[in-house]
Amino acid sequence: MPAEAPSHPSPPHSEPEWLSLVRAKVRGLRYGVVQVVVHDGRVTQIERTEKTRIASEREERPAN
Repeated sequence: MPAEAPSHPSPPHSEPEWLSLVRAKVRGLRYGVVQVVVHDGRVTQIERTEKTRIASEREERPAN
């Protein structure tokens, strides 16, 4: 049985749009989550949650 051709073929040597969006969301992210939502085998949503870490007082004080 032959493999099915993708419904939206992409040009050779290019990445899918969702992949470049994920790369852009990850770029510059220090702490956080990039979540990819898939529905019926297709990427339908990309979410980015960024966290800001605040050093505790113990980490800020110099060690004796």
